[in-house]
Amino acid sequence: AERALGTAAILSSLKLDPATLHAALLLPLVQARVIDVAALAGPFGTDVADLVAGVARMDDIRATPADVAAAHREAQAENLRKMLLAMVEDIRVVLIKLAERTQAMRFLMGGDEVARRHAAQEIADLFAPLANRLGVWQLKWELEDLSLRALEPDTYRRIARLLDERRVDRERYIDDVVATLRRELGAAGIKAEVTGRPKHIHSIWTKMQRKQAGIESLYDIRAVRVLVDEVKDCYAALGIVHHLWTPLPDEFDDYIAKPKANDYRSLHTAVTG
Repeated sequence: AERALGTAAILSSLKLDPATLHAALLLPLVQARVIDVAALAGPFGTDVADLVAGVARMDDIRATPADVAAAHREAQAENLRKMLLAMVEDIRVVLIKLAERTQAMRFLMGGDEVARRHAAQEIADLFAPLANRLGVWQLKWELEDLSLRALEPDTYRRIARLLDERRVDRERYIDDVVATLRRELGAAGIKAEVTGRPKHIHSIWTKMQRKQAGIESLYDIRAVRVLVDEVKDCYAALGIVHHLWTPLPDEFDDYIAKPKANDYRSLHTAVTG
């Protein structure tokens, strides 16, 4: 019951509709064979029953075992992700599954190690990339961090410890940057929401792997996000950022001119302050 409530709370934070929340709460009863899916349509409606049935069908899909060669496992995982998206007519089914896996992984962090590692591998191969494909960033980040914590606990703890050492200084610095940006954007007549964003541990670890570098040489441990109403304001905000701080060469990406496959659109820049 507690895990079902946790799943529903995740979906509620994503602003999903009541039918989705009801389906999340009823799913464990179907999985435990306490009640049959067909019996849900009467008291809860066909919409809820169809959602539960869709998620139950997804339970049969499993990621490729970890002992398979990495390249083959990734190819298989990509095929599975495509199949998951193709087999559901209602995207809420996938969102329920992602929320359920997130809540399950939270629960398993304090449980059996074998079950935890198995679930973490499945999340790393299948569900975190699926959340990324759909642009559900809240779940993507948590799923990635939880899977890294389960599969590479020493690495996770080492990065977390390095981040914690200067957390107060980093938070104070972010607060100053946010205040400066809000002031300058307001003076320029740009309506914007500015927030400080802590980098999640998995993204730091991935960048350390890719750049073959230590955490001290990474530029974007501190991050700020600016949300604006119109595309032209993105470029105007970028101009203000580059006027206030010096941009770093080779650290700029324009995902507006070239959107990602999931239609994610933004500008990414790194600056020195």
